[in-house]
Amino acid sequence: MLATQLVPKEIFLTNGVGRHKEKLQSFEFALRNAGIAEFNLVRVSSIFPPHCKIIPPKTGLAKLASGQIVFCVMSDIASNEPNRLMAASVGLAIPADRERHGYLSEHHAFGQTDAAAGDYAEDLAASMLASTLGVNSYEDLHWDEKKKLWKMENQIVVTRNITQSAIGDKKGLWTTVVAAAILVV
Repeated sequence: MLATQLVPKEIFLTNGVGRHKEKLQSFEFALRNAGIAEFNLVRVSSIFPPHCKIIPPKTGLAKLASGQIVFCVMSDIASNEPNRLMAASVGLAIPADRERHGYLSEHHAFGQTDAAAGDYAEDLAASMLASTLGVNSYEDLHWDEKKKLWKMENQIVVTRNITQSAIGDKKGLWTTVVAAAILVV
């Protein structure tokens, strides 16, 4: 057994947009807009830990220190093409059995609205979770429109997303959008 385990107990979702003549500075401004620019962000793969609690961004940010190494699942996309629609999204799928892990997914695309990108990211996370639950075909997946949740055989899965979209600056400045799940250890 490991002496120390870095299993996040909490997570918060955030998003932002930035614009600048330099691509890197545009990304920095998007991180600032999302409230996470002051951290050393380390991207990790897409596991939502068992028993992890979703907290508001303000609560999560209060638990972090400037310069801290912070793990995240992040999606970002940038363009300097005027009027180019872009979206970045992180989807989340949480199983009914909180002893099990869930999934986070990253999705970014040109030409998608918030709603389209968010739905896609949620579906992707639900699909990854379904495969770990032994549900390997779409016939076994059922979306309950009224309750807004996935039913996978006898499992009920809650999904959600954080998405940021923007239209590229009309004068050709770099525009960057980010969506992130910040893991609080």
